[in-house]
Amino acid sequence: MATTETTVTDALVIAGRCFRSRLIVGTGKYRSLGEMVQAHEASGAEMVTVAVRRVNLTDKTKESLLDYIDRKKFFLLPNTAGCYTAEEAIRTARLGREVGLSEWVKLEVIGDERTLFPDTEQLIEATRVLVKEGFVVLPYTNDDLVVARKLIDAGAAAVMPLGAPIGSGMGIQNQANIRILRERVTEVPLVVDAGVGTASDATVAMELGADGVLMNTAIAQAQNPVLMAQAMKNAVEAGRQAYLAGRIPKKLYASASSPLDGVVR
Repeated sequence: MATTETTVTDALVIAGRCFRSRLIVGTGKYRSLGEMVQAHEASGAEMVTVAVRRVNLTDKTKESLLDYIDRKKFFLLPNTAGCYTAEEAIRTARLGREVGLSEWVKLEVIGDERTLFPDTEQLIEATRVLVKEGFVVLPYTNDDLVVARKLIDAGAAAVMPLGAPIGSGMGIQNQANIRILRERVTEVPLVVDAGVGTASDATVAMELGADGVLMNTAIAQAQNPVLMAQAMKNAVEAGRQAYLAGRIPKKLYASASSPLDGVVR
């Protein structure tokens, strides 16, 4: 559960709200809702994202995905998955808030159906409108510094660049761009969103300096989602620790672990 900043060491802070876990998980593609619940618990995550369009918001007599998310344990982050225009995304975000999901939104405006790459022009416009309406906007974007700066100027509470196409499992494809973003994006958190396939991918994202990682398919479609969720928890924590510790520089030649300087021969 999110907690106050004063009680958390090295917290992930977004819009003044603190989270002990730097892993954010999704709710789609699980084989069953029961399996999803177990995976969420194993992940140690405190924030769960759910597509507004997948939630039963009207018929209270039917089962809802929300019935399987303990909102005392998990902070709900609605998302606008499936939206292809700024207008569509804005309308979806408003609907989520109107039915009491949250004033936070993971903003997605897709520009290409096959790659699911974002339409950055529409994304920036939707961010600008929703921020003015009081939303806390976390936009899913590409790994482009210029776009990131425009989203920050529009009021985004975080920048969420893709590591690879959504659901591809290819891992971080352009480490240089993530490093550049880490160096130049300092006003808001940087959360890698999309493309993680296994634990090492999550660790790499964190070692590059990401403040957090958001994933869904890598856990939900694993052969053992619960075990993978636990692995992702450990990977994010290890990557964060390694980033804070500071890695040794890479060298072309060997450097003895036990130097012989001063040793009598």
